[in-house]
This record gives sequence, structure tokens and C-alpha cells, in this order.
Amino acid sequence: MRLWLIDAGYLFNAQRCVAPGYHFDYLKLRNKLEEQEPVWRAYYLNSSRNPSTDAQDSFHTWLRSAPPRGPQIITKLYGLKQVGADRAYCEQCHAKVGLRCPNDPTHSIINEQQKGIDVGIATLSLIHREKYDTLLLSSGDGDLLDMVEFLSEQGKRIELAVFTDGVSTELQARADDVFWINDFAEEVQRDK
Repeated sequence: MRLWLIDAGYLFNAQRCVAPGYHFDYLKLRNKLEEQEPVWRAYYLNSSRNPSTDAQDSFHTWLRSAPPRGPQIITKLYGLKQVGADRAYCEQCHAKVGLRCPNDPTHSIINEQQKGIDVGIATLSLIHREKYDTLLLSSGDGDLLDMVEFLSEQGKRIELAVFTDGVSTELQARADDVFWINDFAEEVQRDK
């Protein structure tokens, strides 16, 4: 049995490496990944604004829908963390530089970041570890390395379903199998 854990932010950003404007389809991707072995359970973890938009709600409803309508993926949504972005670091000068709004220098500059995704992935992988043989991970984040090593030492098979960009080589080195989505990108491309 396989447990598929998806860092949605990673897949969304990494899909750009296929081609500008490329988008994959979760149902097609699940069907492709299940050609070899079925997925027992799948989780989609992402951060979103609160309140969410109607389009986001509709997409999440579709993700949860069972085949043939949808990919039957459990959605776990986390809030976005706002962090100040008024200072940045210049790689060439090795100095912090200030950022200002071009319209009004008194405006606050913020950046929104995912929060809780890595912890959610690690937690789900451990909670369900007695119910699966293979962890199928769609994330490129090297912060998950300790979790992957622990599960591997417990006899779990580790597979990655990832794009060629943004994947930690540490994760690649520990994977029993890597499914490069770029290699079958046309088969899982979203209909236009």
C-alpha cells in the first residue's frame, strides 16, 4: 500500500519547469502514478488565504471528489504567515537593503509564506506508518530528510513524484524510486 503526501505549493511552483503556462491535472497524475501500484490514501497539503475564493473552494471540492469525477485526495489547508519584507539581503554586496512601496514609502511591505506544511507531511507519514508500505512524496524540501531517513530505517519504501526542478539531492539520494513528472508531462497535462 502507498501513502501519497503532496506539498501543493511545491508542485504548483515546480510545474513551470516543464514549459511556460504548463499545468498538470491531479486526476491524471494520480492515474499515472497508480499504473504500477494503487495509492491507499492521498493528502494535499497547502496554505491558503482566509477567506478563500470561490475558485479555491471549487478546486478543493473537486480534489476530494472520488473517481471518475475527481482524484479523491484529502485536503489539509493551513494559513499563510505574514512576515515583514521591508529588508532584503543583497548577495553581491553582502548587505541588508531596504524595500519601499513605489506608490507610498509609508506603506508596510509584507510577504506571505506557507506554514505548517512540512510538519503536516511529517505528522501524517508517522500517524499512518502502520498502514502503508511505501511513502510516495511530492515535495522537494530537504527539511523532510530526517522523516525520510527514519521511515526508510523502519523498512518503508520511499518514492518521489516530482518535477526536475527544486528537489533536494538529499531526498533524491534516499529515494527507492523517483518518478520525474517531466518525463510524462504531456500525459498528465490539464485540458485547456
